[in-house]
Amino acid sequence: MKRNRKKKKIEHSKKQITTTVVSPMASPANARSPLQRLSTFKNTPTAAATPTPSAAATPFPRSPSPSHLDTFSSDSIFSAFLSPDFNPTQFSSAALSSGSAASRIEKLQEGLRLLDTQLRHEVLSRHHELLNQLSSVKAAESSLSSLRSSLSSLQSSVRRARGELSDPHRLIAVQTRQLSNLHSTSLLLQHAIRALRLIQKLKTLVEPHPDSSKWDLSKAAQLHFEILTLYNEHHLSGIDAVDTELKWVTEIGSKIRDEGMKVLEKGLESLNQPEVGLGLQVFYNMGELRGTVDGLVSKYKQIGVKSVSNALDMKAISGGGYGSGGPGGVQRHGTPQIGGGAKAREALWQRVSGCMDQLHSILLAVWHLQRVLSKKRDPFTHVLLLDEVMEEGDPTLTDRVWDALMKSFASQMKSVFTASSFVKEIFTVGYPKLVTTVENLLERISRDTDVKGVPPAVTSEGKEQMVAAIEIFQTAFLALCLGRLSDLVNSVFPMSSRGNIPSKEHISRITSRIQEEVEAVQQDARLTLLLLREINKVLMLLSERVEYQISTGPEARQITGPATQAQMKNFTLCTHLQEIHARLTSMLSGMPPVAADLLSPALGTIYGVAVDSVTSLFQSMLDRLESSILQIHQQNFVTDSSTTTNGSPYMEDLQKNITHFRTEFLSRLLGQAGPARSETICTRLVKSMAARVLTFFIRHASLVRPLSESGKLRMARDMAELELVVAQNLFPVEQLGPPYRALRAFRPVLFLETSQLAASPLLHDLPASVVLHHLYSRGPDDLRSPMQRNGLTPLQYSLWMDSQGEDQIWRGVKATLDDYAAKVRARGDKEFSPVYPLMMKIGSGLEINGS
Repeated sequence: MKRNRKKKKIEHSKKQITTTVVSPMASPANARSPLQRLSTFKNTPTAAATPTPSAAATPFPRSPSPSHLDTFSSDSIFSAFLSPDFNPTQFSSAALSSGSAASRIEKLQEGLRLLDTQLRHEVLSRHHELLNQLSSVKAAESSLSSLRSSLSSLQSSVRRARGELSDPHRLIAVQTRQLSNLHSTSLLLQHAIRALRLIQKLKTLVEPHPDSSKWDLSKAAQLHFEILTLYNEHHLSGIDAVDTELKWVTEIGSKIRDEGMKVLEKGLESLNQPEVGLGLQVFYNMGELRGTVDGLVSKYKQIGVKSVSNALDMKAISGGGYGSGGPGGVQRHGTPQIGGGAKAREALWQRVSGCMDQLHSILLAVWHLQRVLSKKRDPFTHVLLLDEVMEEGDPTLTDRVWDALMKSFASQMKSVFTASSFVKEIFTVGYPKLVTTVENLLERISRDTDVKGVPPAVTSEGKEQMVAAIEIFQTAFLALCLGRLSDLVNSVFPMSSRGNIPSKEHISRITSRIQEEVEAVQQDARLTLLLLREINKVLMLLSERVEYQISTGPEARQITGPATQAQMKNFTLCTHLQEIHARLTSMLSGMPPVAADLLSPALGTIYGVAVDSVTSLFQSMLDRLESSILQIHQQNFVTDSSTTTNGSPYMEDLQKNITHFRTEFLSRLLGQAGPARSETICTRLVKSMAARVLTFFIRHASLVRPLSESGKLRMARDMAELELVVAQNLFPVEQLGPPYRALRAFRPVLFLETSQLAASPLLHDLPASVVLHHLYSRGPDDLRSPMQRNGLTPLQYSLWMDSQGEDQIWRGVKATLDDYAAKVRARGDKEFSPVYPLMMKIGSGLEINGS
């Protein structure tokens, strides 16, 4: 019982709290809590309604202090009522669960009393304003009553007008619909009649001629297009009279289309512009020009691609009568069996040739189609037909076809290169024939489409595209040529054997093979240049191998005895390289300069190796000859009269050495034909040595001092003997140029008086240094030569002269002349030796030329 009483007490308290909390919110006119209404009321300005003057002048009691209301917002219990999302149920549950429900009820009741007090105060303080609001409400209710009566009158007027206008409007709508249907029917009948008339016109045009080839195709196509346009645009389907004739129109259209295509294809095949123009006009009139042209282009693409594929199809080649499994057949991977290689090779080249002809025909037809499109205009609209087919920026018809063909061509070439060893071998070995076939095709296309004002069928980029498609075989061909020639060089000059000397036949094989390789590609200038680059590599390899074979050391340089085995080996290598250089130079003489430029590095290397093989020998021979000539300074050219009838010892030694060199060495290098042979590497070396001997002799003959008249005779005889021995054993002296002319001039100069020298034309053939040095022999003893002044030996002075020019030699001579002039002045002499002014004159000429 106690528990029941306690439970009832709790339920009573809960009900009381809920009633207290919810009661302020029970009014349906205002769903907000009293606290919320109060806060809103506080913030409403007192001037919401304009007060009357009496109300404004009447003093009202002041509002209670807002601190009583402010406590609601700061109080933890009352602040919940100010929240916009206040929930009475949640508040009641929280109060009951807190365990202080009674205190909460008292707190809420106190708050209600405070609110009532505040509301009473607000009503009293705003009494006049509330009365004014009440009068305004009464006036509004009066106005609304008047408005209701006016609206009722207006609604009745509208209902009456609607009833009077609905019937006429319905009648007008029906009649308008009838008129529209009559108009549509009239137009439909007009279009149907026009379509029937056009059909009758078309019948009149074609029915008298059962043979469609005699129709006026252009006009028939125009009528067909107009009929179908009328039928489709004006929706004539469903009209029996028109539908009955439409089937016949469709059949005639197919015939017109077929006949137009025949005319167009016939014109493209025969390159007949009028026929092509007629065919294009037919399809333009039918409104099918672009589709027809695109179809033709696609057709030609397919034909060309199929032609390329068939040309390189080894299965098709093997099916041409060679069998597929028996002797001479072609195996599945494209490699012929024994006995069928030659036939398959010939069949492949025939197919490639036929493919090139097919590509030529296709491209020429497409170019002709494009040419007619670019010239043909519609006779009525004057529209250019090409503008109907292509838009600005689109590739030309020929470019579209050529790109498709080249993609297929490049793909097939790559495929057979990797998949068919037989085709790869044929095209690699026969690449010159393949590239000639391709270039002949490009040349034919360029020639046949070379029309003024019309772009060519294939641009330069297109040509490069086709050449690039076979570059894979070009690379293989060049590698094959390089391999063949390199193997030949390696077989002739093996690295494993240094002592073996190849025969002349071996060298001839190398040069002949090089010439054969060049002759095989000489019809194609570009391929020839590419091959020459590979030949350049081979010649570099050849030079390297020969250089490895050259013998060096004392045996290669000895000149006292007969030729040693090492020298004989070097002679052979030199003559071999000389032969190669001569034959390749002769081959290049008929080629453009760029070909010689490509081989010039290798030929220069060959020349250098050939010279290096005998350079040490020639240098030793030249040193020995110069040593013999230097003995001239040991001879007495003044008092020894017994030597005027006998040869000079130094000259005898020089003749002996030259004869020995000719017999033992030069004859092996120059052959037995004598020194009058055509100029080669060896003859250039001998010529250079002969020129040096003459120049060296003249230099040291001019340095001889003193020189008497008998000495001059002896020296003249020595020069004659020198000229004879050089001409007989070294080189024809008359072909030596300046050295020979100097030798011939120096002999008479010896016998001229000093006073005659200045005006003698012989001085023009002599170096100034030779004349100056010779004049020392005519001067006084106190006029010392530069060699005497500097205390040099003839050899040392000669080496110094080799490293100096004529102007530097003159400076040394002038120093001695200045010394001589100083001595003369010191002695008080009034005249100089006759050679002094002559030497100064010659030297001044050198100074002028040098400046």
